[in-house]
Amino acid sequence: MNSSQPSKNTPAFFLQAGISFAVALLAMVFAVLYLPVDGWIRAFLGLGIMYLTTSTFTLAKCVRDAQENQSVHARLDQARVDRLLAEHDPFKAVS
Repeated sequence: MNSSQPSKNTPAFFLQAGISFAVALLAMVFAVLYLPVDGWIRAFLGLGIMYLTTSTFTLAKCVRDAQENQSVHARLDQARVDRLLAEHDPFKAVS
């Protein structure tokens, strides 16, 4: 059985994802600020941006936690199988 760890993200990928998120968020904030509408409409859209941003972080955390939980269960199952195989004696007489 192969017990390889899932691949980790490189620092460059993490940096790229962070920059991409920051650019997208700043572009939305800039668009809302310069939208030719009343202030209360801008405020409503700003609240929408804040809600979307916090929901994005919450969803990312939930996905990460689910993947880590699945990884822990897989490692525990692999450890149990390894222990059973180590304790197994094929030459032991069955009584």
